[in-house]
This record gives sequence, C-alpha cells and structure tokens, in this order.
Amino acid sequence: VSGESVSSGGTLSASLNGQCSYRLMKTTICSLLIIISLLQLIVPVNTEETLDSVMKSLKELLNGRRSTMTKTLSCTSVKAMGTLSSCPSGMTVTGCSCGFACGSWNVQNENVCHCLCPVIDWTVARCCKLA
Repeated sequence: VSGESVSSGGTLSASLNGQCSYRLMKTTICSLLIIISLLQLIVPVNTEETLDSVMKSLKELLNGRRSTMTKTLSCTSVKAMGTLSSCPSGMTVTGCSCGFACGSWNVQNENVCHCLCPVIDWTVARCCKLA
C-alpha cells in the first residue's frame, strides 16, 4: 500500500513540475518577444545620412536637367456650392476645403475636389499648373 502512495505521489509531483515548467517557459518566451520588440523601437535610425543622400541625389538630378526655359507655378482657388469643385482645364487639384468644418474629402480625376461629409454648403479646390 505504501508503494502505491509513493508511486502516485511521484506521478503527481512529475505532473506539477511539467505544468510549472511549461508556464515558466511560456512566460519567458513572451518576455523575450516583448524585449526584442522594444529593442527594435529603441535602435536609432540614422535619418540625417539618409536625408543627405536623398538631397544629394535630388540636386544631381536637377543639375543634369537644367534648361534655358524657366517654369512658373501658378495657382488659383475655385469655390463652388455643394460637394464638388472642379479645376479649370490644364490645372491639377493640390488641396481641398469644405464647408461646415468638414475635413473629409478626396480628389477625383486629378482635377475635382469631392467633400465627403453628409451636409456641405460649399467646396473649394486649390488648383495649380506648371507653365
């Protein structure tokens, strides 16, 4: 009888040790994943070097394409009643403004401002062209 109690006690002890070690392993893995994620956020990125290389490339591109012709940017605002405002022919939408403090809009076909709020009294399209 005493052999059975030791045997069942040994099985119970092994079972509890297995559960404890599983929980410890699960906690350790979760902790490691959190630490690795935080380290990725902390690692500094050298944005200055990246910005310098972009600016250098842009300057080289612009210097290589110099021409005697100068281009000017001309812009105008077009106000319309309702949810749509269209730019004149040859101009492109660069921004929109909507009445009733609506900040939700999109650009359609590169030349039309469309305000998306349910009630709009006016829409303004900022239109520009490079000539």
